[in-house]
Amino acid sequence: MADDVTPSMSLRRCWIAGGFMALSNFMVVLDTSIANVSVPHIAGGLAISPDQGTWVITSYSVAEAICVPLTGWLAARFGAVRSYIWSMIGFGIFSILCGSSVSLGMLVACRVGQGLCGGPIMPITQTLLLRVFPPKQRGTAMGLWAMTTVVAPVAGPLLGGSISDNWSWHWIFFINIPIAMACIAGAWFMLRPVETESVRSRIDVIGLTLLVVWVGALQIMLDIGRDHDWFGSTEIWVLAIVAGVGFAFFVVWELTDEHPVVDLRVFAHRGFTSAVIALALIYGTLFSSVVVTPQWLQGFMGYTATDAGYVLAWQGVFAVVTAPLVGRMTGKIDARILVTAGTLWLAMSVVLRTHWTSDVGYWTLALPHILNGFGMPMFFVPITILCLSSVDPPQIASAAGMSSFVRTLSGAVGTSFATTLWANRQQINRADLVNVTQVPSGLTDQLAAHGLNPAQARSLFANLVDQQAVVLAIDQLFQIAAVLFVIAALTIWLVPKPRQLQSPQSAH
Repeated sequence: MADDVTPSMSLRRCWIAGGFMALSNFMVVLDTSIANVSVPHIAGGLAISPDQGTWVITSYSVAEAICVPLTGWLAARFGAVRSYIWSMIGFGIFSILCGSSVSLGMLVACRVGQGLCGGPIMPITQTLLLRVFPPKQRGTAMGLWAMTTVVAPVAGPLLGGSISDNWSWHWIFFINIPIAMACIAGAWFMLRPVETESVRSRIDVIGLTLLVVWVGALQIMLDIGRDHDWFGSTEIWVLAIVAGVGFAFFVVWELTDEHPVVDLRVFAHRGFTSAVIALALIYGTLFSSVVVTPQWLQGFMGYTATDAGYVLAWQGVFAVVTAPLVGRMTGKIDARILVTAGTLWLAMSVVLRTHWTSDVGYWTLALPHILNGFGMPMFFVPITILCLSSVDPPQIASAAGMSSFVRTLSGAVGTSFATTLWANRQQINRADLVNVTQVPSGLTDQLAAHGLNPAQARSLFANLVDQQAVVLAIDQLFQIAAVLFVIAALTIWLVPKPRQLQSPQSAH
């Protein structure tokens, strides 16, 4: 138990250490979204298309997801605190390299390095929090930790937009450096007394290779599928087959290997499986909306990166207030009720977005994000407790790693699906509008009176049709998001009543 593990740490010291761990988690999660509104700046600076610019987002998420399952092995082999410190050092170094990138290839490679170093940080901080804090304080500590997970994705667009518009996109990566240095120093002075024992254990090289192959093939397929006409392309078929066969071999190998890189046995617990499915649905939907919304605002509504960030930032403002309150409620109210309430609240806020138009005002855009700020902590905080409390204490570290893996991967996959669906719906909507719309009689003459020739008048009308096709597509995207939220709210009730969260014995 944590009480036995950390007798020398006062509660004050626990909270200081917890603050540094929450800050490091904030930084890692922040980097999943800070580039969202900066894609046009990055694309312009590196002379690439906006579609290629999204690789900067997905490459980080996929690399982070791949490395997350290694957390248990790293903590056992080198010690949890040591692994945490070296991960932070690597993250800081790759942040410098990302900001210094001069080509898309270099930037994507360095973002992969960032993701590989950042992947273990989230599950390690979870297990260290449970190891450091006494049982009565764990719910509140997890609330603090979860608050950073809630706030960071929405603070990212605000910071990214302001930095890109006023300085340079390079600084969205350079700002990580002082945070990384502070967290490294805090861990060195605060957490060394609770270092875990290190034991020599082999790494599942075959399992890790299969994981890299199927996840990498899947994400590349999703990223380039639209540009290659999906399954009309031989390249997409090859990637799909590699992903499918690789996944099948990966599952079989991990279930039969004595020391798997990913402990799939945690899925034997119905509560964990159900909670993770709900987590994937909600986070994938939520994260993809954080990617698509600023692209629409900047690409079609005339918003700057900063202005788009100000629209999304409202989520974080209210999440800061509600997350600690939800953390204190987790021990008093059934976590399933909190998750259901929060998810249905998110569904309601998404329904408001299905009525957006091409002339929508700022506060109409901001209102759903304000409501999101109240709902997100009611989902993030208790679902973390549900995932970890649904498994046996020795499996908590594996459960934390797996839930982080699924969460991160769902964000990347959800983004690819959302952007592809959005583009496809734009084309379909445009065709439908062209079929039912005719140029009003006399419009050409009226435009000619304002100095436009017939070709310019037709071009203007075509642009109006395109704008309406785009806004209809994003409304349809949010209709699907609302349905997914409702499905997730129902799924959470497959989780048995949660037990008291225990300290992870595997941390030893």
